[in-house]
Amino acid sequence: MTDKQPTANIHSFESLATLDGKGIRYGIFFVGCPFRCVYCHNPDTWSGEGKRYTVDELVKKIVRYKPYFGKDGGVTLSGGEVLVQSAFAAKLEKKLAKEGIGVALDTSGGVPLTDDVKDALSHAEMVILDLKFWDDEHYVRYCNGSISTVLDTLEFCEQKNVPVWIRTVMVPGINDKKECIDKYAETVRGYKCVKRYQLLAFHTMGFSKYEKLGIKNPLEGTPALDRKRLDELQAYLDAKEITNE
Repeated sequence: MTDKQPTANIHSFESLATLDGKGIRYGIFFVGCPFRCVYCHNPDTWSGEGKRYTVDELVKKIVRYKPYFGKDGGVTLSGGEVLVQSAFAAKLEKKLAKEGIGVALDTSGGVPLTDDVKDALSHAEMVILDLKFWDDEHYVRYCNGSISTVLDTLEFCEQKNVPVWIRTVMVPGINDKKECIDKYAETVRGYKCVKRYQLLAFHTMGFSKYEKLGIKNPLEGTPALDRKRLDELQAYLDAKEITNE
C-alpha cells in the first residue's frame, strides 16, 4: 500500500450473500452512517475503525470469487452507509467493471447528492434503497435524519435509469399497519426505476451488539415481526402494483 492510494474503512465482508441483489453477491460493508435508526441491527458500523483497504486490494480479494457469482451475480456495497465513502466506491465500481463484475449499491439514501455520490450511483448496475418512512416527521423521530436526501437519491436514479429495489423494515408497533403501507406505496408510485419493493421483518439479532458497545437500545423489549404478518403486508403492498419489473 502506498500513501498515494486512497483507502476506505471497511467493517466486514460476506463472500456468498444471496439477498442483496441478483444472484450470488460478494458483500462489502463500509463503516459510517449519517442515520441513527432505532431499529438498526448493525450499530457497530456507525463509526470507529474497521480495516483500511485500497481499491486494488479489494479488487484482488473480489476477483477470486468471480467463479462463484459469475455473470448472474456480482458485488454489493453496503454498510453502514457506503456513500459516506462515495469517491472510493465510484473508483471501485469502475475497476470492477473492467473485470466484468457488476456492482449494486445498498444505501440508506442519507447522503446528499454530491458529484462523488452521483458518480457512484451512476456506475451502479442497480441501487437497493432503504425507504425507512414516508415523511420527515418519522425520519426525525426514528432515524435522526430527513427523507429529503432519500427522495433526491430516488429522483436521480429515475433520471439516470438506474434500476432500484426499495426496501422497508417492518417494526411492530411503529409501521406494521396497512395504512402505513398505503403511505409507502404513494411515496414511490410513478417512479419507473422502481423494479421491486421488498418488506423486511424487524428482528432482534442485533440486540447483543448494543449491550456489547454500551449503547442504549431504543427498541429493547420489542419483539421480532411475525413472519405471517410480514407475508400479509407484502401481499397487500404487491397488490398495489407500483413496481415496474
